[in-house]
Amino acid sequence: MNLQKIKHYIAEYKKHLQSKRNFDEGYKWESLQVFQDNWNIEAADFVKMYDASFQNSETRRLWKGDNFFPKEMMMKFIKISPDFVRNMFRDLFNENKDIESRISRFQFCCDSLLNEYKSKFPLTIENRHFHLENHMISMYLCFRYPQQYSFFEYAFFKQAMENIGVTNLPTQFDIARFFKVARTLNTFLQKDLELINLQKKKLRPEIHFMDDTLLIVNDFYSFIANLNHF
Repeated sequence: MNLQKIKHYIAEYKKHLQSKRNFDEGYKWESLQVFQDNWNIEAADFVKMYDASFQNSETRRLWKGDNFFPKEMMMKFIKISPDFVRNMFRDLFNENKDIESRISRFQFCCDSLLNEYKSKFPLTIENRHFHLENHMISMYLCFRYPQQYSFFEYAFFKQAMENIGVTNLPTQFDIARFFKVARTLNTFLQKDLELINLQKKKLRPEIHFMDDTLLIVNDFYSFIANLNHF
């Protein structure tokens, strides 16, 4: 990474936060708090708990879009095999295990559940579970361990890293390396107390997650990637 470029973009981000513009990333911070308030792997009604853990008062864009329905598919999987899915999440969230292996197993289990779902409902048009692209899995990890993980939005991340001067970028599927880069960026951001305070002023304590989190890294690299649009 080019340290001077990072400092430049941190300064630009602080200017952005000091402006009177709306904080467009706030919905992510709200969803993080909703998850923290509702997630309970031992809940008797797992599908109800999962549904309650992914809610937002502004938008559903994190888990629903054009040809993108990961939350709906996961709820269908839970309905046909709740204990299996419960154990999938237990494994994914087990920090004593290798992160790449956890993600790979989670995706393999999603593949298996999709095949099971299609066999139970042969007329279904569903042919994707939407968890291979790593967006949802990074969200699960970020929401469960907000001080350890950040969202992986590859297009924005790639553009931002190119702007910063990073060579040998992680690929779209190299999520473990992305998390390492995100932690490095977070170290730079956390050292700037003015930036941290400016960010928190954009948040509303009654609905947003207010503790330290690598979600700020997602905000930062999204800002860099879209700087010309602000």
